[in-house]
Amino acid sequence: MICGKAFPRLTSTVLNQHCSSHSLFNKLISTSSTRTLGSASAARMGQLYSYSTATAYKDDAQKDHPEVATKEEIERLLQKHQVKGVSMPVRAEFVRETPLTTTDLENIDIHVYHRKPETFSDHVAYRSVKLLRFFADSFFRKRYVHRAIVLETVAGVPGMVAGMLCHMRSLRRMQHDNGWIEKLLHEAENERMHLMIWMSVTNPTFLERCIVTFVQGLFFNAYIVYYLLFPRTAHRFVGYLEEEAIVSYNAFAKEIQNGNIENTPAPKVAIDYYNLDKNARLIDVVYAVRADEAAHRDANHNFADRIDAHKENLSPPPPK
Repeated sequence: MICGKAFPRLTSTVLNQHCSSHSLFNKLISTSSTRTLGSASAARMGQLYSYSTATAYKDDAQKDHPEVATKEEIERLLQKHQVKGVSMPVRAEFVRETPLTTTDLENIDIHVYHRKPETFSDHVAYRSVKLLRFFADSFFRKRYVHRAIVLETVAGVPGMVAGMLCHMRSLRRMQHDNGWIEKLLHEAENERMHLMIWMSVTNPTFLERCIVTFVQGLFFNAYIVYYLLFPRTAHRFVGYLEEEAIVSYNAFAKEIQNGNIENTPAPKVAIDYYNLDKNARLIDVVYAVRADEAAHRDANHNFADRIDAHKENLSPPPPK
């Protein structure tokens, strides 16, 4: 079970591999200029990229981001979201001085792949997701915005449940959580922001609101039991769920490109959250949310692999 024991610390090589997709954070914490930051700023930087050490299941490195060299520039990036009243994104690509264009968003490497089930529990997780996919496809068909609204209310549950259980376990055992709580809660908050963004595009029907209420109550309690008994399978389940989310958002983008869905202006909350261009459109939002789902996919497959390998310490290595 995760979050309880102090497992052996990962080697710096393994950690560097898992952090490779977030080069901006690595640069910020490694440059000599950031050593002058106060403890509060350093803590906020760590919180900003708390998710970064877990998001790279593959070793493919993302393109480098412009290096931020001065304390003033770092503070400005951190305060940018606070002033706008939105939480921090999970990907480093969205935190920079210049707004992201459609080309920038298209160039984010989401690395579409399917993690082939290897064990019996993997097959259980995969088949469970496929069953949920069948019901979602049957009900929503090509109503992608409504589909996103309802499914994001479900997607925000696993991170909150896992973070809550890790928190309670840490309190009960009076031991450190090994870095899991913050990452899991950051995932849940990011999924909630997706919901807020899509709610700015359209409103769910009365039937959809009823479905959300019923499904949330059922899924929340079921996932608590699932995670308590089989945490590895629970993370694998979320990994497969995010794989399907990417498929759905790819189809969503294709419908916009084909003119079947109007490419309306992006809502302000999405522009603020993702640092998009002021003239951003709906397809830009789809690309940005899809990139987040890819990060969650990689993170949860990685969480499951770490539990398998008994390398569950997500805390950064001590300074040399």
